[in-house]
Amino acid sequence: MNNIFGSAFWYAAGLLLCFETALTSSAAQRQLPRLNIQTNALPRSDAVPASFAPIVKKVGPSVVTIYSTRTLQSDPRSNPLLNDPFFRRFFGMEEDENSGSRRGRPRQRQEQGMGSGVIVSSDGYILSNNHVVEEADEVTVGFVEGGPRMKAKVIGTDPQTDISVLKVEGTNLPALTITDSSNLQVGDLVLAVGNPFGVGQTVTMGIVSAVGRGGFGIVDYEDFIQTDASINPGNSGGPLVDAQGRLIGINTAILSGAGGSIGIGFSVPINMARGVMERIIEHGKVVRGFLGVRIQAVTPELAKEFNLPAQTGALVGDVTPNSPASRAGLLAGDVITDFNGRRVTDSRNLRLMVAQTSPNTKVSLKLLRDGKERALGATLGELPTEELAAAEPRQRPSAGREMQGLGGIEVTDLDARFRRQFDIPGDLRGTIVTAVDPESRAYDAGLRPGDVIVELNRQKVGGTRELTEGIRKAKGGRLLLRVWSQGGARFVVIEPEKTREQGE
Repeated sequence: MNNIFGSAFWYAAGLLLCFETALTSSAAQRQLPRLNIQTNALPRSDAVPASFAPIVKKVGPSVVTIYSTRTLQSDPRSNPLLNDPFFRRFFGMEEDENSGSRRGRPRQRQEQGMGSGVIVSSDGYILSNNHVVEEADEVTVGFVEGGPRMKAKVIGTDPQTDISVLKVEGTNLPALTITDSSNLQVGDLVLAVGNPFGVGQTVTMGIVSAVGRGGFGIVDYEDFIQTDASINPGNSGGPLVDAQGRLIGINTAILSGAGGSIGIGFSVPINMARGVMERIIEHGKVVRGFLGVRIQAVTPELAKEFNLPAQTGALVGDVTPNSPASRAGLLAGDVITDFNGRRVTDSRNLRLMVAQTSPNTKVSLKLLRDGKERALGATLGELPTEELAAAEPRQRPSAGREMQGLGGIEVTDLDARFRRQFDIPGDLRGTIVTAVDPESRAYDAGLRPGDVIVELNRQKVGGTRELTEGIRKAKGGRLLLRVWSQGGARFVVIEPEKTREQGE
């Protein structure tokens, strides 16, 4: 995670716990909870009230403090102090009389974590953050009225959105009313409620600073509400509510270099959190739609190359074989502009919309292909687990020859050795990049050793001969490359040398 997000995920004593999603096998048989939902937008013409005390009084009982405990095993032999016989005895280490080796007894210690949560159904369902309960052996919930803590069951978690669903036994619990977070507008008043730093329930006020924030790398699916309401460690999982006290988001992260609030906080919209909760309860896991395209942002350079009227939409760099996209007829170079009746603003926006659509859903797509509008239909599949796997780091391929006119790279023809080294499919044709000058135009454009150039200016490249001929035909102009790397392809624009010099 970027250093500026050093405090993006909160928990008591600076603990960050990590684990795979824990799900219960009986979840698929559960009934969805009954939620209090109001979808109407705020009446924005109303005057600002002199006090929010009535709203706080209504919201407060629905906000809980979540305590988590996990047990860690520690190996005392790893401590350098244990070279001293006194410390070895103190930590339970013994000398083997025969070999003289040390035999340490692993010691257990417990770590405590704390965050916030919000009751969303009268029968005890609670929304919070995944990082609040990760790897916890025990989770308990404390209510604002005081009294004994209640043991909570982790129904399921979704690290990809940082949402967790908990359940406590009870009836007639004070569930918070949920509203439609898509109605939010920048400037709307909001309140953040939670237990920051363990001081007790605290309420802060601010406005919606922005909506649809993402691209930070905090979680896989980012569509945050940004607010300047003070959010601090311990607020994790607590609610963000509107001026009527309705739940609009789950507080998740802050942008801060020192760990405290500087007025830039992020919440998961309740529409997303609610969808995650319902899938966990209904299916026992979060199932997401899968289209089967590798998409990329439309940069000004790519918009010019593809003759696009605006820098919007999602550019298809590659299509997964035998996927919903391939069966629908999508091709590399298509720019998806509309998904199921909703405008696609950028690649992140499309990824969110596909993921939030249930598998087996029939969707309509509008796209631009060679400057002409087209309409296609597709039936979404289920996102495979391996789609979230990270690629293995690359090794540098052996040297090739410098390719004149391509901005400082060396290339060579593909052979069996390169295919084994980089797991390149046997039917893929192209020329492999063996070296890139860090000061070159190609490096600036994102080319790296191990990339395979498969197209130049929309023409297939079978090897270095075709690549050389394509560069000659371009006569020093801008080059549009389609590049395969790590299992998929993308488009790259190499600017002419004179353009780069004029811009410097």
